[in-house]
Amino acid sequence: MQCAGCVNAVERQLKQQPGVQSAKVNLLTALAVVEYDATQTDPAALATHLSNRGFPSQPRSAQDARDNPPNWLERDRNEQTAQQRRLAIAALLLLFSGLGHWHHWGGPAIPLLSHIFSHWLVATLALLIPGRDILIDGFRSLWYRLPNMNTLVALGTLSAYLASCAALVWPGLGWECFFDEPVMLLGFIFLGRTLEGRVRQKASRSLQQLFALQPATARIIQANLSSQETGIEIPVQTVQVGDWIRVLPGEKIPVDGVITTGQTQVDESMLTGESILVDKIRGDRVVAGTLNQAGTIAVQVTQTGSDTVLAQIIATVEAAQARKAPIQNLTDKAAGYFAYGVLAIAIITFGVWDGMIPIMQPAWLPSEIPPVMLALKLAITVLVVACPCALGLATPTAILVGTGVAAQQGIVFKGGDSLETLQRVDCVVFDKTGTLTQGQPQVSQLWPVTHWTEQQLLQYAASVEQGSEHPLAQAILQSAHQQQLDLLPTQTFSLTPGQGIRAQVQTPERSWVEVILGNRAWLEQHDIQLDMAWVERLEQSFAQTLVYCATTHQFVGAIALSDPIRPDAPAMLEQLHQNGIRTVLISGDRQAVVEAIAAQLGIAEIYAGVLPAAKAEVINQLQTQHCVAMVGDGINDAPALVQADVGITVQTATDIALETADVLLLGSATAATPQLGLLNRALKISRVTFTKIRQNLIWALGYNLVLLPLAAGVFIPITTIMLTPPLAGALMASSSIAVVANSLLLQHSDVKDPPITFTQHSE
Repeated sequence: MQCAGCVNAVERQLKQQPGVQSAKVNLLTALAVVEYDATQTDPAALATHLSNRGFPSQPRSAQDARDNPPNWLERDRNEQTAQQRRLAIAALLLLFSGLGHWHHWGGPAIPLLSHIFSHWLVATLALLIPGRDILIDGFRSLWYRLPNMNTLVALGTLSAYLASCAALVWPGLGWECFFDEPVMLLGFIFLGRTLEGRVRQKASRSLQQLFALQPATARIIQANLSSQETGIEIPVQTVQVGDWIRVLPGEKIPVDGVITTGQTQVDESMLTGESILVDKIRGDRVVAGTLNQAGTIAVQVTQTGSDTVLAQIIATVEAAQARKAPIQNLTDKAAGYFAYGVLAIAIITFGVWDGMIPIMQPAWLPSEIPPVMLALKLAITVLVVACPCALGLATPTAILVGTGVAAQQGIVFKGGDSLETLQRVDCVVFDKTGTLTQGQPQVSQLWPVTHWTEQQLLQYAASVEQGSEHPLAQAILQSAHQQQLDLLPTQTFSLTPGQGIRAQVQTPERSWVEVILGNRAWLEQHDIQLDMAWVERLEQSFAQTLVYCATTHQFVGAIALSDPIRPDAPAMLEQLHQNGIRTVLISGDRQAVVEAIAAQLGIAEIYAGVLPAAKAEVINQLQTQHCVAMVGDGINDAPALVQADVGITVQTATDIALETADVLLLGSATAATPQLGLLNRALKISRVTFTKIRQNLIWALGYNLVLLPLAAGVFIPITTIMLTPPLAGALMASSSIAVVANSLLLQHSDVKDPPITFTQHSE
């Protein structure tokens, strides 16, 4: 694929095949993501069809994408080698052509090279050797009614060549032989594509560096032995979950796992964007691709291959390239019809000038130039100067560089659409537990109100919660474990996210009792009679999360839990406010607790006691006035993450939150590790990226709006300025290079926030 017209052509070819439901193609990564009905077609058939249409393709499953990532570096190197070979041949032929015209520039005439048949031979070789692929692809695309950049170049060069051949064979026509122009034109085309290929390679380097983070080997050791054991070096693909590996100082950690022996400091900047080394001791989690900086450690493997955090990041970033921004869909569609428009302009240009010159007989036209030759040169110039490449590269290059830069700083955009939408966000809604707080609440107090003791209250509550992964449930379970309380057998669980849980619990006397655990509304739904005066005094006295417990028709007590604020939350919110972004806190917790958290963080607008479905309704109301981003991490946040214009979550979120969110803010598994600080960085990257996209589009559109009329000769009667086909080829190549180079400036933009001082807050 050479340009956005090719992208549009490939997508149309795929969508026309039976069973294909959707197809998204990326120009830079050369990947097509296809959804299809397996009963009607298969990837091999689709790849064969594209190959027959001039787009060599091969099937690649999602599993292959994870386990055998594409060697983009090798692919780019092969493409560059082929382009350089064509450029070298074209440059050599251009040298011979130039020497043949030396006498026109005041030099001596070279007998052999200055002969007209030598010029014919050089032009013929230029078309047959370096220009062969352009001609074949250009006319094949035209045959299948999918004209692209090669079609325009092929028509331009071949028209100049055939017109010169006609002038050579029939001198009586009085036409001019300009065999040098196809040679010069191809030389500039290949020079431009070689330079453009190098710049494109730099544009995809961020993602290539992610692939390079994956170590190729690992040292496997016998379990329960010292980390100083030498170990056997094996390919990392053969490591299995449960194996023990040894990692030396200065080596990359090859898999995800838990440290079993030793202690060290790890550079996790590839995951978090933070350069500060993280202390790791026995029991701490380490991630593939991070760098072991200090001591020798033994690691027990927990995830390998496509299941590692790094592999999932790579897969997500790569998939994001196929999810186009809406603006890219528009430009690709426009570029798909661009070639037809240029062909029409070229035909009109030829017709107008060929018919107008004999009538007008302008004084500025040299008498020795036949009108038909001027008309032909102008038509060729129109074909060559038009540049759909710049228009097609404007968006994907910026998104590729932007998402790559973001991924290197610990931010994963799932698609160009989320990157585009985020830059328009002017309202951010936050969940409380696990998002603005650390998500590691602790039981602070127990209030039994019947004959139950505090231990009984905690034991029954923990028994009910043993089937839940909610942070409050984990806090209750941890407290029971610390007090060495045995969990009782349970059955018949019933969970309502955002409200509570109930289950049948077997008592020590072997009888069964229903235990209900949750907020006040949950107990009232089950007809539990509460001492409202006591409950209200409790809620007014404690600005903490309260969980109420009851058995069948009897209230038995309450549990208070505290959850410290994330250390990076205050600074992150302050920056949002400075940027004029409206912030909202939404939670299913009590009004007093939510107000206390909001007061510490400077959030003026809160919604308390909101159920999961109602969170989505709040987002919907805010969307009438704002472009809304939702930041959440729990199962109960999933509806709101889907409803929001952009759903954002952190790495420690639940699986459903990670699946439904559009943007992932990564960090280590420890709750104290800053993740929310990346939110402002993500906003900045999205805005800078789309500033580049706008600049690219302005340049691409402005280039064509100015140079197409200039090439068509609109300004000749006024200024007598006329573009030549070789100059048009040089301008066309420089246009694409300028767009890609401008996108590369993102790598040097100030997209990092200044260091943030983190302060620990407690409720």
